[in-house]
Amino acid sequence: MEVENSNLKLGNKGDIKELNENNEVFSKNVSLNKINNINDSKRIESLSYSMGIEEMEELENLGIEDVGVNSNVNEFKKIENSVIRNVISGTELNSEIDLRPKQEFEINDICVVGLGYIGLPTASMLANYNYNVLGVDIDQNKVNQIKSGSLKIEEPGLSTIVKGAINSKNLTVSTEPKPADVFIICVPTPARTNIDGSKSCDLKYINSAVENIRPYVKDGNLIIIESTITPGTTEKVYKELRKSVDEVYVAHCPERVIPGRIIKELSGNDRIIGGINQKSAEMAKSIYKSFVEGNIYTTNSKTAEMVKLMENTYRDINIALANEFSKICDEIGVNVWEAINIANKHPRVNILNPGPGVGGHCISIDPWFIVEVSDNAKFIKSARELNDNMPNFVFKKVEDELKDYKEEFNLSTKDMKICIFGATYKGNVEDTRESPSEKVADLLIDAGYKVMTYDPHAELFKYPLYDLETCVLNADCILVLTDHDVFKETTAEKIEFMESKIRNKHIIDTKNILNQELWEKFGFKYKLLGNGRLDE
Repeated sequence: MEVENSNLKLGNKGDIKELNENNEVFSKNVSLNKINNINDSKRIESLSYSMGIEEMEELENLGIEDVGVNSNVNEFKKIENSVIRNVISGTELNSEIDLRPKQEFEINDICVVGLGYIGLPTASMLANYNYNVLGVDIDQNKVNQIKSGSLKIEEPGLSTIVKGAINSKNLTVSTEPKPADVFIICVPTPARTNIDGSKSCDLKYINSAVENIRPYVKDGNLIIIESTITPGTTEKVYKELRKSVDEVYVAHCPERVIPGRIIKELSGNDRIIGGINQKSAEMAKSIYKSFVEGNIYTTNSKTAEMVKLMENTYRDINIALANEFSKICDEIGVNVWEAINIANKHPRVNILNPGPGVGGHCISIDPWFIVEVSDNAKFIKSARELNDNMPNFVFKKVEDELKDYKEEFNLSTKDMKICIFGATYKGNVEDTRESPSEKVADLLIDAGYKVMTYDPHAELFKYPLYDLETCVLNADCILVLTDHDVFKETTAEKIEFMESKIRNKHIIDTKNILNQELWEKFGFKYKLLGNGRLDE
């Protein structure tokens, strides 16, 4: 069933907006009583779909995961209308309702290549808006996990939309692509290290994806690259595909989300779309506007490529400034955290927080892609090198803090154990890609220390992960490298437990998240990175 004037979008909680026949905005607070009193069947079904998504997210946030087909969750009993109940429980999810905006271009079948942090949410989102989506990944284990619903990506709301997409039969997953109207490439673009120590974009996964879909691309197809790429790559992909087909459209639509907020930001953030020509951009826009609530800006492909790199480079440079302040304050006897807090009281100042380095697949990588294409990126390169060097600064701080302890007990590094708190590159996520923790661990291990890492969120890390007791047992220093809430909220009972297990009560906080007074109450010698004051 196609909803008339199908411009309905998910609004804020309980606020559904659609256009009536005169294209006037219609808003309604979606309370149970008001929906139960609606008589128009089409409006019931369209509103109930939107409410269903909201309800499933709400239940998932409450820890009620079984909100799929045939769910008997008691909350559904509050809803009298059977159509609404069925949509919420997944039995009619998108099976009859087409929520896509009316399109100028005939697009039904979409193939998403790469089912990682971006590809899987994007494929699921499109499937929930009634596109016929094939998700492709070369990892058979990942494909099997998605089919079974056992996702390995820890992301709020993701399991809800994946279940909805699979249950609606609009999303299928495979290791092999098939013909489609649109191909969306969402594969990694890692950095490779050059002989001079600089880095550049490794396009091997992009090139592989293009070769994998080439046999299935036909005249009139649209290829969208979501992966972050160097300026000019979209044009190169277009020229490569033109060797196989006469007419093909190619666009770059870079993702602009962060782990922990991917689902909300996929729909809520503005998007930039750059095409190799105007039609490519407009075709891509017609797809994304089905679920994007933010503004969509179209331009040429090279500008879109540069926009994404500029966004992450801006962040990297500002973090580098904070990290340089941290080093200076440590040297001259100032608490950088206090100084930044006061400086930020100025209405035109917004200094970011320093830390042990910059990680993740975007901010720590993307600036190098600009350095790669221009000799004028000297400032960008310096900032990137400064952030890359922060793990060395942390390592030196560990050495400085333990120097007297080593001498007092005549210990070498081989006699000592460092307990690292945090393997992920940021707090409350499971992503360890480019994590400063790995680089700090490398330096400590190379120096001869025994290193154990505790992280309740991470699953994959270069080194083994341990439980808390094993990690702190007979340790000589706790090194906090990630700002997980579980570390911030450490209770007195937990500190007392660690105090009974550890050998030497040194703790170094690189993220300024611990309660210094509480830790010192149990005899820990607390050191805050970037605090050179001797009276604290």
